[in-house]
Amino acid sequence: MGRTAEVTRETGETKISCRINLDGTGKCEIQTGIGFFNHMLTLFAKHGLFDLELKADGDIDVDCHHTVEDTGIVVGLAMKKALGDKSGINRYGSILLPMDETLALCAVDLSGRPYLVFDADFPAERLGIMETETVREFFLAVANACGMNLHLKILYGENTHHMAEAMFKAFARALCTAVSYNSRVQGVPSTKGSL
Repeated sequence: MGRTAEVTRETGETKISCRINLDGTGKCEIQTGIGFFNHMLTLFAKHGLFDLELKADGDIDVDCHHTVEDTGIVVGLAMKKALGDKSGINRYGSILLPMDETLALCAVDLSGRPYLVFDADFPAERLGIMETETVREFFLAVANACGMNLHLKILYGENTHHMAEAMFKAFARALCTAVSYNSRVQGVPSTKGSL
C-alpha cells in the first residue's frame, strides 16, 4: 500500500485536493488548469516515483499565483502526513541534475524545520500562462507546509523552460532519496529522537 495521504484545502481563491503515495511508481493524474504547471508536477511524480493525484481549481483568470502557491501548500501537507514520524528514512537527499545547457542543484533535509534557499534568474517572465516568479512560490509553500529544508539553485542555464524543468526534476530525485527507507537507520534519523 505504501505511505499515502490525502489532503483537501478550500479557500476563497482555490479548491485543491491531493493524494500522494511516497512508495509509488510515478503514476499521476494532474489537473490544475495551468498547462506548464501540469507538466512540472507530472515530471515531479515520474522522476520522484511518487503516485500523485491532484486537482486544483483556482482563480487563474486573475493570475496563476494563488493556484501555484496553494498547490504547494497542499502537496507539502500531504507529504508531511504520508511521512508519519519519519522512522527509518534517509532524511537527506541531494543531486546535481543536467538538462541540456542547464545544471540544477537540489538538496533536501526532512528536518521538520522549514527553510528555502532559492537561486535562479529566469530569462523569461512566463512559461505559457504561468509566471516564472511562481516557481519559487511553489517550492516555498512546499518547504513550509512539509517542514523541510530545501535548497535549489541553477548553476547555469539559458532556456527558461529547461531551468524550471531541471529544478522540478532535481527536487523529485533529491526528495525520492530523502524519503526512502534505509535498512541501517534505526528509528528516527536524529540525535534528538524526533524530526
